[in-house]
Amino acid sequence: MAAELSTVHRRRLRAMWRSAGWPCQDMVELDLLAAGLLQRVRDDAGRETLRVTDAGVAVLAQTLQRNRAARNAHEELVECVARAMQRAGRIVWRGLSLRAPVGEGEDAGWAMAMPDVYSIRHTTVEAYLEPVVHEVKVRRGDLLSDLRNPGKRAAYLALGGECWYVLRQGIAEPDEVPAECGVLVAVDGALQVARPAPKRPVRMGFGLWMALARAAPMDNADDDAQAALGDPQAGPPFAATS
Repeated sequence: MAAELSTVHRRRLRAMWRSAGWPCQDMVELDLLAAGLLQRVRDDAGRETLRVTDAGVAVLAQTLQRNRAARNAHEELVECVARAMQRAGRIVWRGLSLRAPVGEGEDAGWAMAMPDVYSIRHTTVEAYLEPVVHEVKVRRGDLLSDLRNPGKRAAYLALGGECWYVLRQGIAEPDEVPAECGVLVAVDGALQVARPAPKRPVRMGFGLWMALARAAPMDNADDDAQAALGDPQAGPPFAATS
């Protein structure tokens, strides 16, 4: 039964574990009771509450381990992308929260974006900055949720002249990602270009500059990261797939 539980069921089970156990009496709760993950309990005054059963505790522990593994895999891939950008001679930020302009005319507004990796070229010429957004996905469910949110993607495109989705191998096909974004696939520790990202001219506004000024860029662990700047022999940071 644990394998059949949806994210909504797991969240409710976790919420019930943390709460006083007051029932909601909805269909999610009914599913959990029928699966034996919740149990009804009556006190001496006849009040009914719910408690998580031993089977429910096992499901919570399994979910916690799975989420920890996914977070670790995600962080490892984010680190891989960030270091690749540094080796390409770029200044890199992780964990930014940026305000991006989206929409046009009457639909114009602002959206918050939190790209996994944001980088610009190390240059003194504004026209050469080439800001790039990388969004990392290691689970198919997370990717599909992202792709169902065009506003989030529009915010990324507003912030970067290139937007890339970086996928763990096997979670999706490149053509599932919208054409306005490039696709990188992590294969055995290497990043392979499955589809190049279209390049668009983007001017970095004052608000973005202020956000970058308040956030510290990622430490450069590779002392030779800047060696490739201006080197015509330096190759791209990613390998192209055949």
